[in-house]
Amino acid sequence: MALSSSPQAPLSIGLSATDWGRVAYEPLFEKMRAFTAQRQQHTPDALWLCEHEPVFTQGLAGQSTHLLTPADIPVVATDRGGQVTYHGPGQVVAYPLLDLRRRGYFVKEYVYRLEESIIRTLAHWGVTGHRVAGAPGIYVRLDDPFSHALLAQRPQHRPSGSPAPVPNFSGLGKIAALGIKVSRHCSYHGAALNVAMDLRPFSRINPCGYSGLTTVDLSRIGIAVTPGEVALVWAERLQAQLAP
Repeated sequence: MALSSSPQAPLSIGLSATDWGRVAYEPLFEKMRAFTAQRQQHTPDALWLCEHEPVFTQGLAGQSTHLLTPADIPVVATDRGGQVTYHGPGQVVAYPLLDLRRRGYFVKEYVYRLEESIIRTLAHWGVTGHRVAGAPGIYVRLDDPFSHALLAQRPQHRPSGSPAPVPNFSGLGKIAALGIKVSRHCSYHGAALNVAMDLRPFSRINPCGYSGLTTVDLSRIGIAVTPGEVALVWAERLQAQLAP
């Protein structure tokens, strides 16, 4: 799927997908909200993919202290979960617009499936993506992004009532971020996967609310691939992982 400057015809991957190309954040945010608000019982689900112009987005729980030096990059308050993140050219963003009740799974499983689609997309290029307990998103080992060794920081079963783990990002870089919203059992917002982008704006925030969290992209770990190539593979993995 080649990213372009205007929406294309739906991709033939089952889940109706649209390539919006490189677009400003706010207009597409408003389209997502309108699509979700106007949904009816039989409205088809959709998948929107895009790259965004440079923007910092602040989630509902966002704290201004995590915006260090936004300077000339606009900051947009959104209604997704989470703290602040950065979107920009060279990053593929996926917005699944799903009726979760109709698909038969709840929010926790949806997040798992969304993360799994990213892990399987990275695996297409031999990269091992990891989950970190207490911190949604996907991470890679900075010393060996291709290692299959399990992380000590991975999510594990814990006794009922025990406190949530404090995320440990030692030796890791974040390569994909999640931020979702569910309204009337329908999802919008989604996930962002860093491909080949200018990572410097991440140093102007505490990414996802974590001071000093390292952010990486596929280019920095030696994978020479375009956002369009990644979008094609990711769309296919999303189709498989988000099936009813």
